[in-house]
Amino acid sequence: MNFETKWATPFKAKRHQILWKRFKKQIVLQLFVGMGMVFLLIFSFTPMFGVVMAFKDYSIVTGIKGIFTSDWVGLKYFDEFVNDYRFGQIVRNTLILSFLKVIFAFPAPILFAILLNEVRHMAFKRFVQTVSYLPHFISWVVVVGIAFSFLSADIGIINKLMVKIGLIDMPMDILTNANYFWGLAVGSAVWKEMGWWTIIFLAAIAGINPALYEAAEIDGAGRLARIRHVTFPGIKGTIVVVLILTIGSILGGGLVGSNFEQAYLLGNDVNNPTSEIVQTYAFKVGLADGRFSYAAAIDLIQSIISVLLIFSSNYIAKRVSGSSLF
Repeated sequence: MNFETKWATPFKAKRHQILWKRFKKQIVLQLFVGMGMVFLLIFSFTPMFGVVMAFKDYSIVTGIKGIFTSDWVGLKYFDEFVNDYRFGQIVRNTLILSFLKVIFAFPAPILFAILLNEVRHMAFKRFVQTVSYLPHFISWVVVVGIAFSFLSADIGIINKLMVKIGLIDMPMDILTNANYFWGLAVGSAVWKEMGWWTIIFLAAIAGINPALYEAAEIDGAGRLARIRHVTFPGIKGTIVVVLILTIGSILGGGLVGSNFEQAYLLGNDVNNPTSEIVQTYAFKVGLADGRFSYAAAIDLIQSIISVLLIFSSNYIAKRVSGSSLF
C-alpha cells in the first residue's frame, strides 16, 4: 500500500462521517427537498416521455404502450398547425394577451411595493398588504364567478348601478363582447396576482442598506429622489430576474396570471375571436377531439419558443443591465 492510499482511505471515511452528521442535522430540510424532487420527477420529468407523441400517429386506444409503438409521422402535425386557417388568429391572441400583461401587470407589483414601503403606519401597511395578496389564493373559477356577479349584463351589480345612475342606457355585454376580453383578462390578472408578487419586491427593498437612505436624505434628496436613486437601483436585480421569468412564460402567462385558465373560463362562442389562445386550442383538440399527437405538437412548439425567450431575454438583460438569471 503506497502513502497516498494509506492516508486517502481514512480521510474518505472521515469525510463520509461528517457528511452523514450534517445530513442528520438537516433531516427535515432534506425531506422537504426530497419531496420537491419527487414532485418534479413525477409531474415534470416523467411526462416529458410523452413528447414523442408529437412525432407519431398516436391513438388513445393503444394506451401508454402506443406512445412508443405508434408509427412515426415526422413533422406532420407541426406542419398542420402552422397551416391551420386559425393559426394567425390564435398566435395573435396569445402574444397580445401576454404582452399586455407584461406591460400592465408586471410593473403593478413593483409600484405597489414602493408605495407600501413609503407607508409609515405599520398597522395600515400590514392590513393593505394582507388584503392585496389574499386574491392569489382564490381559484380562477371563483374569480370568474365574481366577475360574472359584477359584470354580467343580466345580473351584474356594476351594470345595474351604471344604468341606475344614468351613465349608460343599456347594460354592457362585457363578458360576451370580444372587444372587452383582453382588458378583462389583464384587469383580473392584476387584481389577483399583484399583491402576491409585491411580497418579492418588498423583500428586495427590505434588503437595501438603510444607511443609503440616510445618506441620500442628508444630501437633500426628497422622497421621489430617494426612490429613484436608492430604491430602484437596489431592486434592479430582482426586477430583471422576475422579468426574465415573465418573458420566458409569456406564452403561458404563468407569472402574471394564467392565460389558459382565464381564456378557458372567460371564453365563449361570442368572444372566441379574441379569447382563443394556443393553450385552449391545444386543450380542445387534444381532449375534445382526441387528437393527442396534434395537441402535443402544439404544446412542444410553445415550449421551444418559451425556452428561446428565456435564453434571449437573459442574454439581453446581462448585456444591458449586468444582471441576469444565469
